Amino acid sequence: MKYEKIVLNQERNVTLTAMVQGVGGEFRALKARPAVLILPGGGYMFCSDREADPIAMPYLKAGFQAFILRYSTGEHFRWPLPLEDYEQAMALIRARAEDWHVIPDQIAVIGFSAGGHLAGAAAVLAENRPNAAILGYPVLRRETAMEIGVEIPGIAELVDEKTCPCFLFATRTDSVVPIQNTLDMLNALNRYQTSFECHIYGYGPHGFSTGDPSVLGSGVLLPDRAQDWVRDSIAWLRDLFGVFGADGQAEPVCRGHVTDDAEAWLSLDCSVSRIFGNSEARRVLQELLAVMREKLVPFTPDMSFEDMLQALGRMTLREILSERQIETERFAEWDEALRRIPNI
Repeated sequence: MKYEKIVLNQERNVTLTAMVQGVGGEFRALKARPAVLILPGGGYMFCSDREADPIAMPYLKAGFQAFILRYSTGEHFRWPLPLEDYEQAMALIRARAEDWHVIPDQIAVIGFSAGGHLAGAAAVLAENRPNAAILGYPVLRRETAMEIGVEIPGIAELVDEKTCPCFLFATRTDSVVPIQNTLDMLNALNRYQTSFECHIYGYGPHGFSTGDPSVLGSGVLLPDRAQDWVRDSIAWLRDLFGVFGADGQAEPVCRGHVTDDAEAWLSLDCSVSRIFGNSEARRVLQELLAVMREKLVPFTPDMSFEDMLQALGRMTLREILSERQIETERFAEWDEALRRIPNI
């Protein structure tokens, strides 16, 4: 393990700590690793130690490279300085990806409370956006920020088609950051068909970190299962980036967005309504459409084929063809044909 602490801004006490694991050698085919950039909470007054090293350890154990950013807080806080600190840190990690054995397009940001706000801001505002965001009991509503006396932008209202996949966790009874912060973000992500996973535990305090008694202390009312967010988020990142190990890295099983409807070109992973609403796509897929007319059984006897397509419109074409075992051996051919057609 290689440790390196870099001062990004001496005047504001901004530092980036790198915890870098080896590759190659005994790790054989593993040439680089996904990474996490951790943003501790602390109400923008300080960076919590409980949301720094204790967070890095399980991700390191799971094989990720880990970085901890201590951004501008307290007397040095003024928005958007923390976001500028994040930009500098992420740009440095990607610039030194080879040295630090990092896969530059597989970096997740992990933030808690105010750090969750900063992680959310990175996902919706940053020039150097992360590839995934894990948001723990995050401050995402401007109203909540104003209650704790900081002037920062709301996050959920800024979600767009470029926002990365998100993993969120919180407790229903959090009295510091109301659960509505998380719910607003879920609604926004859903609106843009961005992939997400969310765990809202039935009760527990704000700021529970990993939930482990070694970090939280004893006597805190928190369900044991709240500790599962760590394991679940690691599994989610593996789904998103691909399982990796000494034998190399597998293909991802989770897509960043539910469909490719926001992409510049069509594909089998666009929705049925998007594809067959495009006249050029209908022309190119005439042969496939003919097969679908034969094999797609209507929901009711009087339902037309076009009505059937409309009813299935939110599904991707790949999903429908896979489910009904239609022309699956020609997926690459159909996908290649669609990827020549502008998504307009």
